Amino acid sequence: MANKEKKVKKEKVKKTPKQKRKIALKVIIAIVVIIALLAGILAVLNVVSVKSNAAFIRDNIEAVKYEKQLNPEKDDKGRYTFVTDEDFKVLQITDVHIGGGVLSSGKDSEAINAVAAMVTTEKPDLVIVTGDVAYPVPYQSGTFNNIESAKLFASLMEKLGVYWCLGFGNHDTELYSYADREKICSLYESKEYPHCLIQAGDKDVDGYGNYVINIKNSKGAITQSLFVFDSHSYVDGDYFGIRWKYDCVHKNQVDWYKKTVKELTDENGGVQPKSLAFFHIPPQEMADAFAEYKKAGYKDTENVKVKYGVIKEGGEFIGSSNYNYGLFDAFRQNGTQGAFFGHDHLNNMSLEYKGVRLTYGYSIDFLAYPGINKYGLQRGCSPITIKPDGTFESTQENYYQSKYVSVKEKAPVDLENDMSDETGGVENPFAEE
Repeated sequence: MANKEKKVKKEKVKKTPKQKRKIALKVIIAIVVIIALLAGILAVLNVVSVKSNAAFIRDNIEAVKYEKQLNPEKDDKGRYTFVTDEDFKVLQITDVHIGGGVLSSGKDSEAINAVAAMVTTEKPDLVIVTGDVAYPVPYQSGTFNNIESAKLFASLMEKLGVYWCLGFGNHDTELYSYADREKICSLYESKEYPHCLIQAGDKDVDGYGNYVINIKNSKGAITQSLFVFDSHSYVDGDYFGIRWKYDCVHKNQVDWYKKTVKELTDENGGVQPKSLAFFHIPPQEMADAFAEYKKAGYKDTENVKVKYGVIKEGGEFIGSSNYNYGLFDAFRQNGTQGAFFGHDHLNNMSLEYKGVRLTYGYSIDFLAYPGINKYGLQRGCSPITIKPDGTFESTQENYYQSKYVSVKEKAPVDLENDMSDETGGVENPFAEE
């Protein structure tokens, strides 16, 4: 056909292997640049958020006003010692969970506020933190940096001017965190934080932060020894706490404890001092005691006497280890009257089991459990009063406010509109479907 236009089909040009490699390389470079850019922006935002909370501590937190503050001294073996003939007040706080990043900045502020309010009101002689100051879980905090979380908390306590110490929790130094226990412990021990009484402990003993703080009377007798242990993190390959396989206090730590009790007994004129213990992960005996209590229809038994509190983790979960190296039995044989721990944020039960008091502290957590920042019924602290004769009393104090105050304010509890039960209706990762 004379005027017929020919249709020319455009054929696709096939790319050579070399061209394909170039394109793939460009895509990879572009992805790397985007990731690096986003990481850089996130890093800047993390720095800004940490500086904001640091500025709040610097400009707004005031030192606790004591009538007469006790100051510790080190004995000839380097152990911190308080001297008093009156009551000695310990304040246990646990699971503060400061994320230290832009994603957690607001909740970090709330945690800082809560701690400041509690310590300011309670005016303790010593604050003992039973683990998880830091919570550098990146999808919730925006960072892997546990150093900044530790610095924020230490600077808070320093501004409050209160003596404090710590037993490490599983989140303080995650496998993916910037710093390990040795580095964080060294940070806390630095001259920058003179009110922190943590000690790394014997290098031949597992973990960091196995140490004892003594209380003596004016005659030089030890009226109470406060043992702090590192209960470690995870076991059996559960490096990130995904399957909740937790560790516990190890055998050589138990041996160190027994050896130290003997040394203190010798120093105390042959009289074994009464003692209390503090660590993060609850001992297996807490689970045993609660199981016995539950089996009895939630009633006391010959072995179990419930003092106060509830077990409210989903499925009445107790996050103890499957391992047991005899710490509880050693307590019974060596004068330890009670142990205080944290870890399970919705559990706050205190019970006596076979003569030893086992107590969950109230948590601070505004971050780890979804929605927990909206509720307060599970949030608080545990004041422990140690009498001159070495006996002790422990209670729980709820704090519902989320801002720094100089006097304690308990918000009214509206169970119908605010909190569906004693956990505040909080969704938690252990809940049964």
